[in-house]
Amino acid sequence: MFCGESSSSLQTLNVAKSLSSLFPKPSALLNPISVGHRDKLRRPNLGGCKVTASRPNVDQKGRIVKQIVKKIKVKGFITAQEGLLEGLAWSRGLDDIADIAGRSLLVELISSETDLGTEKDPVADYAQRVWVEAPDEKYECVFDMPEDFGAVEAIKIQNQHHREMFIKEVELELPSGPVKFSCESWVAPKSVDPAKRIFFSTKCYLPSETPEPLKQLRKEELETLQGKNREQVGEFTKYERVFDYDVYNDLGDPDKDPELARPVIGGLSHPYPRRGKTGRKRCDSDPSSEKRYGEFYVPRDEEFSTVKGSDFTGKAILAALPSVFPQIESVLMDPNLPFPHFKSIEDLFEVGLELPKDAGLLPMIPRLIKAMAEAQDDILQFHPPILLNKDRFSWIRDDEFARQTLAGLNPYSIQLVQEWPMKSKLDPAVYGDPNSLITWEVVEKEIRGVMSVDEALKNKKLYVLDYHDLLLPYVNKVRELEDTTLYASRTLFFLSDDSTLRPVAIELTRPQDVNRPQWKKVFSPGYDATSCWLWKLAKTHVVSHDAGYHQLISHWLRTHCCIEPYIIAANRQLSAMHPIYQLLHPHFRYTMEINARARQSLINSDGIIESCFWPGKYAIELSSDVYDKLWRFDMEGLPADLIRRGLAVEDETAEYGGVRLTIPDYPFANDGLMMWDALKEWVTDYVKHYYPDAGQIMLDEELQGWWSEVRNVGHGDKKDEPWWPVLKTHDDLIGVVTTIAWVASGHHAAVNFGQYGYGGYFPNRPTTARIKMPVEEPTEEELKEFYEEPEKVLLKTFPSQKQATKVMVTLDLLSTHAPDEEYLGEKPEASWTNDPVINAAYERLKGRLQYLDGVIDEKNVTVSLKNRAGAGVVKYELLKPISEPGVTGMGVPYSVSI
Repeated sequence: MFCGESSSSLQTLNVAKSLSSLFPKPSALLNPISVGHRDKLRRPNLGGCKVTASRPNVDQKGRIVKQIVKKIKVKGFITAQEGLLEGLAWSRGLDDIADIAGRSLLVELISSETDLGTEKDPVADYAQRVWVEAPDEKYECVFDMPEDFGAVEAIKIQNQHHREMFIKEVELELPSGPVKFSCESWVAPKSVDPAKRIFFSTKCYLPSETPEPLKQLRKEELETLQGKNREQVGEFTKYERVFDYDVYNDLGDPDKDPELARPVIGGLSHPYPRRGKTGRKRCDSDPSSEKRYGEFYVPRDEEFSTVKGSDFTGKAILAALPSVFPQIESVLMDPNLPFPHFKSIEDLFEVGLELPKDAGLLPMIPRLIKAMAEAQDDILQFHPPILLNKDRFSWIRDDEFARQTLAGLNPYSIQLVQEWPMKSKLDPAVYGDPNSLITWEVVEKEIRGVMSVDEALKNKKLYVLDYHDLLLPYVNKVRELEDTTLYASRTLFFLSDDSTLRPVAIELTRPQDVNRPQWKKVFSPGYDATSCWLWKLAKTHVVSHDAGYHQLISHWLRTHCCIEPYIIAANRQLSAMHPIYQLLHPHFRYTMEINARARQSLINSDGIIESCFWPGKYAIELSSDVYDKLWRFDMEGLPADLIRRGLAVEDETAEYGGVRLTIPDYPFANDGLMMWDALKEWVTDYVKHYYPDAGQIMLDEELQGWWSEVRNVGHGDKKDEPWWPVLKTHDDLIGVVTTIAWVASGHHAAVNFGQYGYGGYFPNRPTTARIKMPVEEPTEEELKEFYEEPEKVLLKTFPSQKQATKVMVTLDLLSTHAPDEEYLGEKPEASWTNDPVINAAYERLKGRLQYLDGVIDEKNVTVSLKNRAGAGVVKYELLKPISEPGVTGMGVPYSVSI
C-alpha cells in the first residue's frame, strides 16, 4: 500500500547518529509548540504514495467503472508516553529526528463498512508530535479520507521510534462526530515488532454481530495473543504479548541448592490452577523444573504501570524485598532469637531498629525508614497498626480473639457445627483415634448449662475453626523442620444472644507415628494462673494456624492463584471488542504481574512464606491439598460460600444476597452481601443488554471458548468435576461473571488490606509457633521454665525477631494502596460510558456502592453491633469501596493488584 523509502537505512542511521547530540532533550525543542500549530513543523513526505479510494459504479452495459470520491480532512489526536528500550542510549536523538520529520507513529484507519462486499482500503498518515506536557505527549495526524469511507472502528499503529510507547488513547474528529479508542497499551518499536498493532474502538460487538471488515482483524489479534503468530521459540521476551499456561514448576531452585528443590504443583500429584507461561529453560539438575533468573515474564500490558510517577508501585517494592531483608538480617545476627520481652516488641514502633547507612533498597519504603539527619544510621521504625493504637491489650482478650473470626483478617474459616460429637474423617489406622476430646461436659462448664447439646445444634449456637483434618497429615513432617512445630486444631465457640462468639475450648492434636502414640489435649479458658497461661499458649497455636490458612488459602489460593486462569483464557479467547471482555477487564488489572512477583520472592522456596509461616517448605503443597479437596467454582460466590459453611440459609425474603445469616452481626458478611448484590445487579443489566436473547449465549463461540478453556486448561485438574456451571442461560453467565468480579474485588479486599492493621502487631497474629505446648510430654527443664517464666515461654513460641520483622515489612507493603489504584465504582471504562443503557446501569452500581459506604459508617458507630463497634474496637471498614493511597484498612479495588 505504501511506497518504501528510497534512501539507504544505513545512511539514514549514520546521519541520525551525527545529529542526535543536537537534541539532548525533547522538551526543550517541542514545548513551545502548541496544539493547533502543526503547520510550524515540516510535513512528512510519504514518498509520492497516495491513499485513494473509489466508489464502484455500473454503466448501462454492466461494466464496472470507478468514480473518484471527494476527500475530506480528518484529524486524529494521540495521547502517549514513551518508555525505555535497553541498550539504545543514543535512541533519544534518533527519536527527536523522527518527531521533527513527522514520523513518530504510523496510523491506519480501518473502515467497518464495505463497497459491494469489498473491504475498503485503509487510510493512513504519520503522526507528528505537537505537544509535550509531562507525563503525556500529544501527536496529531491529518488523514485524507474518502467522503464515503464510513465508520472507523479499528485502527492500526506502528511505532516508528526506537523505544516503546504507551498509547493511552486515540481520538478521531470524524464528520459523524468524535470517535475514541481507549488503547492503554504498550507498543513496541518496529525494530522489535514490525507488525502493526490493532486497536478497536470502545464500541462492543458480539462475534456474530461484528462488521465484516473487522472480523479478520478480530481473529488476527486473538491469534497474536495465543502465540500463533510467534516466529521465535523458547523464552518469551519483554515486548511479546503472548498468553499461555504452565504449571507451578518455577518455585524451587534445585540448580542453586538441592535443598531448594520443590515438587511441581499442578497435575495429578498436586492439582492446582495454571499460571502464565514464561517459556524459560529447564533446570540442569531437575528437568521438570524451570530455571529462575531475572524478571519473570508477563505479557507487557499486564505489568504494573510505570507511567504514574515514582511513588509507590507494587513492582518496585516487591522487586526490592529480596534485597531489603539481608539489611534487616545483618542487624539481627541470630535468626532464631526470640524477643526478650514485650517491651522489645513495642520498641519496633517507638524506637525502631538501627540499620547501616548503606541500606541498599530500604529507602524505597520511606513509610518505614526514617533517615536521621545527625545520625550515622537509618532507622527502621514501624507505624503502630490500628489494633495497637485502639487498644494495645485487646489481642490478649478472648472476646477479641472471637470477634476477629467474624470481622478480622480471615472471616472465611469460621463454620457452623452441624454434627456432634465432632469426629475426624481421616484414617484412624494412620492418624490415631478420630474422636474429639471436646465433649459436651467441657462445653457445659463454659456456658453454665443454659441448654442441651441438641438445643445448641438446633438453634445454631456452636461454631468452630476446624483445622484438624487439614493439618494432621502435615504435623509430623513440619515438626522435622528447624525451629517450628505444629498441631492439628479445633476451636469451639458458643454464640451468645448479642451475636458475639465466646471461645469455649481448644483441642490440639499430634498424630501417632512409628515411635509414639497419638497425643491430644483440650484447653479451656482458665480461672487460675496455670490454666490461663496454657489457654493463652493454645490460642497462640490456633491463631498461627489461622494466619497460615489465611495467607495460603483465603488470600493466595482463592484470589490471586485461581483468578489467573480466567485472565489468560479471556485474553486468548475473548476479543477486546467482546462485551464480556470489557466487563471483566478492570477486574484483571495487574494480577498476572503481582502473581509473578509472588513466585519470585513470596511463595518460592525459602521465600517469605516458607521462612516465616508454619508450613515451611510444604506451604504450596498444602494449598494444593486444599484446592484438591475443597475448592469449587460454584462455591466461590459469597452467598454460596456462606451457605456452605453454615453461616447462612437461603431466604428469598432476605434483604441482600437471598440469604439470612445465622450470626446477625457478621460484619464481613453483612457488608459483603450488599456489595455482592450491587455487583450482581450491574452484571445482570450488562449481560441482558448485550444478550437480549439467552440463545445468543450458547451461539457465542468466543464466550464458550473462554469458559471451556478456563475449565479444561486453566483449572484442568478439575475439568471433570460435575459442579462446573455451563453457559446456557442468562443466570449461568450472570453467576459466573459476578463470582469472578466478587473474588477479584470484595473477597480480595477483605483478606488483603487489613493485613498490617491486624498482623502488624504480630502477637495478635503470629505466623508460626516455634515450640510445643509445655504439657506435651515435657522434660523437667521445660516444666520448670513454664512455671517460673511463662512469659518467656510465650515469647519463644512467637516468631523470631527475624521472622517477625520480615513479615511486618511485607504486610505493610502488601496493605498499601498505590496512587494509581482503581476502585470499584469510582471510574467507568470508556466502553461503558459510550452506551447510554450501560452507563445508566453503571451509575446505579456507583450509587449503591456510595450507599454501602454510608451504611458502613453508620454501623460502625452503632454500639449494639459489638463485633464492629465499642470501646477500643477496630471498626470494620475493609469493604468501604474508596480509599486514599497508603495503608488505610479500607478500599476495594476492581482487581487483585497487590
